[in-house]
Amino acid sequence: MPLLCLHGPLRRLAGGHAELELSGRTVIELLRELERAHPETGGWIVDERGLIRRHINVFVAGEPGREDSPVAPGERVEILPAITGG
Repeated sequence: MPLLCLHGPLRRLAGGHAELELSGRTVIELLRELERAHPETGGWIVDERGLIRRHINVFVAGEPGREDSPVAPGERVEILPAITGG
């Protein structure tokens, strides 16, 4: 199974887990599985259209990823909220 790595406040929403092994063949399947396992994450990463929110960065094996990016077993998928400030 792929390894989903959560950063920032997303960890708290996932019960304090920094890393989770979840099933999925694409990024969106993995994120939907995260929402099923930890309903508190619902709406924070994926919007109502099924798209990753603009302020969320996804990396698959170190490369930028999108909803349809394939994910292989054992691959790291990093989910990072953007940092803003002024």
